Amino acid sequence: AAEEMAVLQKLPQRRRLVLLCLLSAALWVAAVGQMRYSVPEEVDKGSFVGNVAKDLGLEPLALAERGVRIVSRGRTQLFALNPRSGSLVTAGRIDREELCAQSAKCLVNFNILVEDKLTIYSVEVEITDINDNAPGFGVEELELKISETTTPGFRIPLKSAHDADIRENTVQKYELNPNDHFSLDVRNGADGNKYPELVLERALDREEEAVHHLVLMALDGGDPVRSGTSRIRVMVLDANDNAPVFTQPEYHVSVPENMPVGTRILTVTATDSDEGSNAQVAYFQEKNPGKSSEVFELKPASGEITIIKCLDYEDAKFHEIDIEAQDGPGLLTRTKVIVTVLDVNDNVPEFYITTATSSISEDSPPGTIIALFNVHDRDSGQNAFITCSLPENLPFKLERSVDNYHRLVTTRALDREQFPSYNITVTAKDGGNPSLSTDAHILLQVADINDNPPTFLHTSYSAYMPENNPRGASIISLTANDPDSDHNAHVTYSLAEYTLHGAPLSSYISIHSDTGVLYALRSFDYEQFRELQLWVTAQDSGDPPLSSNVSLSLFILDQNDNTPEILYPALPTDGSTGMELAPRSAEPGYLVTKVVAVDRDSGQNAWLSYRLLKASEPGLFAVGLHTGEVRTARALLDRDALKQSLVVAVQDHGQPPLSATVTLTVAVADSIPDVLADLDSLEPSANPDASDLTLYLVVAVAAVSCVFLAFVIVLLALRLRRWHMSRLLQASGGGLEGLPASHLVGVDGVQAFLQTYSHGVSLTADSRKSHLIFPQPNYADTLISQESCEKKDFLSAPQSLLEDKGEETLPQLMTPRGPWHYHRGKR
Repeated sequence: AAEEMAVLQKLPQRRRLVLLCLLSAALWVAAVGQMRYSVPEEVDKGSFVGNVAKDLGLEPLALAERGVRIVSRGRTQLFALNPRSGSLVTAGRIDREELCAQSAKCLVNFNILVEDKLTIYSVEVEITDINDNAPGFGVEELELKISETTTPGFRIPLKSAHDADIRENTVQKYELNPNDHFSLDVRNGADGNKYPELVLERALDREEEAVHHLVLMALDGGDPVRSGTSRIRVMVLDANDNAPVFTQPEYHVSVPENMPVGTRILTVTATDSDEGSNAQVAYFQEKNPGKSSEVFELKPASGEITIIKCLDYEDAKFHEIDIEAQDGPGLLTRTKVIVTVLDVNDNVPEFYITTATSSISEDSPPGTIIALFNVHDRDSGQNAFITCSLPENLPFKLERSVDNYHRLVTTRALDREQFPSYNITVTAKDGGNPSLSTDAHILLQVADINDNPPTFLHTSYSAYMPENNPRGASIISLTANDPDSDHNAHVTYSLAEYTLHGAPLSSYISIHSDTGVLYALRSFDYEQFRELQLWVTAQDSGDPPLSSNVSLSLFILDQNDNTPEILYPALPTDGSTGMELAPRSAEPGYLVTKVVAVDRDSGQNAWLSYRLLKASEPGLFAVGLHTGEVRTARALLDRDALKQSLVVAVQDHGQPPLSATVTLTVAVADSIPDVLADLDSLEPSANPDASDLTLYLVVAVAAVSCVFLAFVIVLLALRLRRWHMSRLLQASGGGLEGLPASHLVGVDGVQAFLQTYSHGVSLTADSRKSHLIFPQPNYADTLISQESCEKKDFLSAPQSLLEDKGEETLPQLMTPRGPWHYHRGKR
């Protein structure tokens, strides 16, 4: 390498720069993730520095695809990547003296990030010096005063020139213009610098020449050579042959960087062996290029050095102060004060976020990288030792990489429904005493996935709807909550379809898909439907969608929409008039008949009450409020009319109440013949022809026989219907299901009532009057006895009564509408 540098010294400047660029590209050393290059200063923008693509083992065009880029700690970037050639090139003019002053090596460090793998490579570029600065003196003209008694060989130190370049490009030699009295000698100092001295070659004669004008030239070793000049004016004085002498050839002092302004850090002292004005010493700070003259102040009279500007270890670790001590006649001596700046932990760690993501899916696996950042502390030593930490109980951790780079990665699966976002605080703490820290905040949003099905508030619901509801009436609103977000939380509702009474459920009930409100599409009838079981499904809009079901019991509430239905007595269908018998010997409270009614409603709407609405003889009969039994209210009198007409009203307890009426005809007589006799007596005229009466009686008996046969057929049909209805009630719960037993007298009750009031009739062909046999009154009283409520054979009851009397009779007649029907015809 030394031979190559020697060859380069002999080449012209421009060719040397080109060869240096090529040589620097070949001198990179691949350590562990590190690349080194070298480039001269002042080269043109875009000059080649190194082949990064080759050193990374990549094709040039792959740099952009792999996301290769330069990252640095906030300073102005001096280099750039050429995406076409894959080379590292200069991003602008580079001034080595501006970057590194006169440091022996000028190194620029930065990092190259391969973004797709998040890999960091350290790059170190050495900026080599070129001869771009000419030597310069601190003053343009120097005035010297020399006594004429000074003997030849006397040396006078001169102000040295300063060159911002280094090595061979700095000051190499000094030249003095030819003269008769002075020569120039250059002394090599301990620091490697050259210090010129003016040597008196021949004694001076002030009377011959009082002032000598000299020109001192400083030349560097660059190619081409650069130079600087300083004029020297030598004043010849009388005897002052001793220059001031400092107590130390070089002063050293260490100062903490937080030393306040105005503090005295050192006092330099120089003594002069002369006397009088020749021994009066003044101190001067040499105005060298640099910042030391701006930081410190030297008091000329006392030699005290004070701080006039805050020190900063990160800006300059040491300062050199050149001090001159000059006596009255002008003899001077030099010394150097080296101020070492001690580091104080006055810089907090600094974050440089290289890359960070703002959102992460909640199903991301552990180890997913959230951010890559660098932490740097401008302090040094232990003060720059940084540790990074995270708050506890967070699903994240930090992984340290090269050159104080850290990765923030996940440690476990995330749940957006529990924590939708994280404000992650990363704390960087240095090792100073006391330590300083700084925080960086990374806001991370957790993106939702569809991992939660909709959930109803209850496991089942119940709703109530009054019957006869209007179509389109709302029933209930169901709501399902989905903890997901956006479309994953958009819930739609639907009903499970099934067939109800031969029609699909959707023809009865509908549900709004967005609001979950159920609507009735039909008007319900409590007597047809009392309860509907529904299944509601809530499904979100995720991919794939999730759903849940809930059961809904819809109960139909009864309304008073059915009037009472009178079962007994029923209106005759053959044109005859039904009539009840009340013997004149009946005591008060005698049961004449019983009105039997039912109501198809339920509950209070089916509670029935009976009242006597109208009577031809007020006060003669009374009706049981809850039983419907028609009884005599007082004893019957002879003056009471044979035929009594009663209107009985049956009313339920609904709101508003509904009612029905029935008209009863009661015959007041002790026997059927009496009734017939009374009826004949009521006729305006009688036919004496007995044969006509007999004919009428025969026709009446035939008619009664036909009616009895029809009654038997109807009774059998009623029994079959009761058996069929019991089967239907057990299967579907319809009809009169749920009606309280106290409100309905069933078919058996009607049967017992009819058995009690059955009558036997016997007729003779040759008699003028018909003879009818009635059961005794005590049989009629069995309606109110406990035994009469028991079930008996409807057909066998009349026969047993006749057998007990021991009478032979014609076939007994029973009417289906009452105890008996009387038919009258014209004679």
